Amino acid sequence: MKTLILTRHAKSSWEYDVSDKERPLKKRGVNDAKLVSSAFKERLLSPETVFSSPANRALSTCKIFMNTLNIPETDIEIIPDLYDFGGEQVIRFLKKLDEDYKNVMIFGHNHAFTSICNIFGDKFIDNLPTSGLVVIDFNVNSWSDIKNGTTRFMIFPRDLK
Repeated sequence: MKTLILTRHAKSSWEYDVSDKERPLKKRGVNDAKLVSSAFKERLLSPETVFSSPANRALSTCKIFMNTLNIPETDIEIIPDLYDFGGEQVIRFLKKLDEDYKNVMIFGHNHAFTSICNIFGDKFIDNLPTSGLVVIDFNVNSWSDIKNGTTRFMIFPRDLK
């Protein structure tokens, strides 16, 4: 059994004259990430390993979750391939994961994450919102074999307000 925890970065700010990769989180984004991470913590599902896109907004979201989950920030592995908007790079990354990992958490971007939720999960998602989290279980022994998974649960900020 393999479990994938996908989390889209929190709401980012367009106020600053910075590159896309450097955009920071908005205050609302920080608050939403704290809400979702707290709700996720209550589910008692702890990731064995955590991977994040190098983009500021994704990594900042990841750090909020790590703080809530009491996981050291030094355990975050930054993966350039997670800075992907189509999903092909993310899927290639997932299929090459170390087989020893059972529960993996990744932080990244749309439209990639909405597509991946719909490709692998069994519940259609029109749009994975910012700070949205989806857990998909796969009845396989190898990450390279992930195909049709079961969407265990979703946590969206709007459902917590």
